[in-house]
Amino acid sequence: MSNKKISLLFILIFQSSILLAQQDTLLHKRDVTALNKTRLKTVAITQIGLYGGSMIGLYNAWYKNYPQSKFHTFNDWEEWQQMDKIGHMYSAYTMSKFSMELLKSTGLERKKRIWLGGLTGAAYQTIIEILDGFSDEWGWSWGDIGANLIGSGALIAQELAWNEQRLQLKTSFHRKNYDDAVLNNRSDVLFGKSAAERFLKDYNGQTYWLSVNVKSFFQESTIPKWLQLSIGTGAEGMFGARENIATDKNGRITFDRRAIKKYRQWYLAPDIDLTKIKTKHKSIKKILFIVNSLKFPTPALELSNGKLKFNWIQF
Repeated sequence: MSNKKISLLFILIFQSSILLAQQDTLLHKRDVTALNKTRLKTVAITQIGLYGGSMIGLYNAWYKNYPQSKFHTFNDWEEWQQMDKIGHMYSAYTMSKFSMELLKSTGLERKKRIWLGGLTGAAYQTIIEILDGFSDEWGWSWGDIGANLIGSGALIAQELAWNEQRLQLKTSFHRKNYDDAVLNNRSDVLFGKSAAERFLKDYNGQTYWLSVNVKSFFQESTIPKWLQLSIGTGAEGMFGARENIATDKNGRITFDRRAIKKYRQWYLAPDIDLTKIKTKHKSIKKILFIVNSLKFPTPALELSNGKLKFNWIQF
């Protein structure tokens, strides 16, 4: 559901603004040792208020306009080539990472802020799943819940094991345009016309990446600290959740491109860990930390439809 992503994006933007507002120890290599209770209360109240407000807004803007039902489950595993599930993993991971960094600035004990911050993303998206469960149009998705837990779990496990994120989830986007006007019109209906709407909704243009910091696994090597190796995945040919067909309320077919093949893409590309770029400016450090959730455009190898090709620039 696109409104989920809009709500999540709003929270990430708000979390980013809080991160940028912190002007002392945040994002330094060593953790804060003294608990700042005032800051902890401020961060907690702000986060709770933000989540609560976004839930109320999401319900009023979306759920109340659709029929309600008894709580039920919904199997959406076969929709969108599972790109929405990967999006859930990324969203939970990124929200949890931002929350954990906010808690780090309060001086909260290491394991507490890892668990509290790390579970934030999964907890927030679980609330959305509950709302889905009472909506007649959708339902509680165990696939979504599993993806949320994997995203938050990936952050928690790495912090507990290594005290850093050696494997980072990132995303990138490229807007899709087609020679076929019918496909462009269908994309406008499904995903919106503006660049912002397409970024949030168009699974055909989204790529999700697992970026590995190579130096962290070979610490005695001369490999640059900022160098990452990324494995990405995307999908093409999706003009419907399950099939490329649409009907109106009377059951008449309004769009039928079932002949278009849906397929997955795999990528291998270098990347840059922006948090490893040295700078003495605290604000720049924080900006690099936030932007590091996006994949840096680089050349890439692509494997799709059984064929291997080279892309000079892959977003």
